[in-house]
Amino acid sequence: MQNVTRLCQTKSIVTVNGKIPGPRIIAREGDRLLIKVVNHVQYNVTLHWHGVRQLRSGWADGPAYITQCPIQTGQTYVYNFTVTGQRGTLFWHAHISWLRVTLYGPIIILPKKHVSYPFPHPHKEIPIIFGEWWKADTETIINQAMQTGGAPNISDAFTINALPGPLYNCSAKDTFKLKVKPGKTYLLRLINAALNDELFFSIANHTLTVVETDAVYVKPFKTQIVLITPGQTTNVLLQAKATAPNATFVMAARPYATGPAAFDNTTTSGILEYDNPSVSSSKKKKHPLLKPSLPVFNDTTFSMKFAKKVRSLATAKFPAKVPQEVDRRFFFTVGLGILPCSQNQTCPNNTRVAASINNVSFVQPNIALLQAHFFNQSKGVYTTDFPANPPLKFNYTGTPPSNIMATTGTKVVVLPFNSSVELVMQDTSIISAESHPLHLHGFNFFVVGQGFGNFNSSKDPAKFNLVDPAERNTVGVPSGGWVAIRFLADNPGGRLVHALPSGSTHQLGLEDGLDRHRRKTA
Repeated sequence: MQNVTRLCQTKSIVTVNGKIPGPRIIAREGDRLLIKVVNHVQYNVTLHWHGVRQLRSGWADGPAYITQCPIQTGQTYVYNFTVTGQRGTLFWHAHISWLRVTLYGPIIILPKKHVSYPFPHPHKEIPIIFGEWWKADTETIINQAMQTGGAPNISDAFTINALPGPLYNCSAKDTFKLKVKPGKTYLLRLINAALNDELFFSIANHTLTVVETDAVYVKPFKTQIVLITPGQTTNVLLQAKATAPNATFVMAARPYATGPAAFDNTTTSGILEYDNPSVSSSKKKKHPLLKPSLPVFNDTTFSMKFAKKVRSLATAKFPAKVPQEVDRRFFFTVGLGILPCSQNQTCPNNTRVAASINNVSFVQPNIALLQAHFFNQSKGVYTTDFPANPPLKFNYTGTPPSNIMATTGTKVVVLPFNSSVELVMQDTSIISAESHPLHLHGFNFFVVGQGFGNFNSSKDPAKFNLVDPAERNTVGVPSGGWVAIRFLADNPGGRLVHALPSGSTHQLGLEDGLDRHRRKTA
């Protein structure tokens, strides 16, 4: 625990080694990592290495009660895994309850020695991690929300590298500053570690070149504004102006929000300054402060356009291995429903809102699913009957059905090893349409298509991009729309797919299990 002051209030937070953001992990493609975690706090803890594929090391993935039991107070766990076939920016965070509000940090995977980037080598590389800050104790906030079935209280601020910036009261001194040299190129490693909000990001009077998303190189494209979903990473090149301008530039991030729920409609900001030794500090203070223009909070058109600009490199050196044929097809409705209030809760109208996939709201087990599977003790822990399609067909983005009660269960999908999978995720208007960021553990997937309205299985697949689609580990299901992904089930183990935030009332569950007959050989 560490005492930290933000927004003129001091509170004790959970940290790694007393730091927020936590320590930076730097490795090379092919490196084996041993990370010893000692739990000195009163909470159970797990850490997830978000986006690391964990090939044949699923037990090191980190989601509590899925691949491991939590690390109890006073206990130690060593995460042991190898980074295979990946290079770029990822991040680590807690994966239990709401501890990842403060437990997070960057993972930087460099190319193998003597291997260059497929873009101009930057003068310097800077991680920029977006987060959220609550004045109140966040474990209390999520526990209260779980008791009432309501949405948790919104955050008091967004942060850049754990600093809110000058637009918040009592926060001018807590501002991230980036100093650049004229004419130099900088690689900004953007990470969205916020719990609840997708974010627009921009730097006044500067164009950014996107070169990588989710640790996969992309066809470079220029943009004034980056949209980044919780769990996503985006590397951008910032080309500093040739001569130091007589101005200071604001970098800012604020939310993209689509649902009816309240959200933190504030802006975090930092400062971009040019290094100009010939100008005195007193003159620098008089420089005009230029601010960027960001989209309105619900600009879904921008969201869709930006997502479509992201394309894999698809070169001989960095191929896009999109499954051209499909062995298993799934159609998942993703959205909200209601559940009865449980005995230990006090809910309005005796019901609570719950997220669900195909009308199943995930119930977290108290035995890790991978452990139960490995020891052939799954009975009473989970069932293998997760529905491949919704139980009821309806106008998903139109008038909801009269009965919006969800069901509950700890259900998994079992996939044969090396099968190719197509998954269409459809947003629903039950309670409200909203964008849902979905993260798939253990896999990268290809975003082969997306659109507004209801997915049309007879027309939409003809428009799929099977040549150079974006390869990601986290994708936003568009508000009032759908997204189609494909991946190869080549990574045995128990794999969670869930909405972010993890650990809240909006936790969604799917297990990607290994065909039991293949377990011994895989």
